[in-house]
Amino acid sequence: MQLYKKILVTIDCSPVDDAIVEHIALLAAQNHAEVHLLHVVHAHTIDQRRTLRAQAEACLEKHCEKLRAQNIETGKIMPYGEPNEQILKEIEGGGYDLVAMATHGHTFAGDLLFGSVSESLKHKISIPLLLLKSD
Repeated sequence: MQLYKKILVTIDCSPVDDAIVEHIALLAAQNHAEVHLLHVVHAHTIDQRRTLRAQAEACLEKHCEKLRAQNIETGKIMPYGEPNEQILKEIEGGGYDLVAMATHGHTFAGDLLFGSVSESLKHKISIPLLLLKSD
């Protein structure tokens, strides 16, 4: 039985990405699911946008190569804008069965102060949300 067919993984181009990609690779292989990696480029100037897009492209390609090496069909998505809004927009229009993301292990006070994409999403989406706390 194929539980998941299409998985969205949010990537923030930090060390926690490795943990979620490795976990999802196992899940995708078991389910013969395709995996789409999403990074939202959040920039305030044209120069910053150009730089961040180049960094994100390299980051996403690195993870896609790992997944392809395991015969997992992959895709890359790199919209510009506010992360919460762009991730939600992709979920609503993408036909995903699962959304996965690594968390940074913020404290409750840190989440209140800085906000949390995962906290926001869990109240707004109707599909399963897998949160993996990285070390």
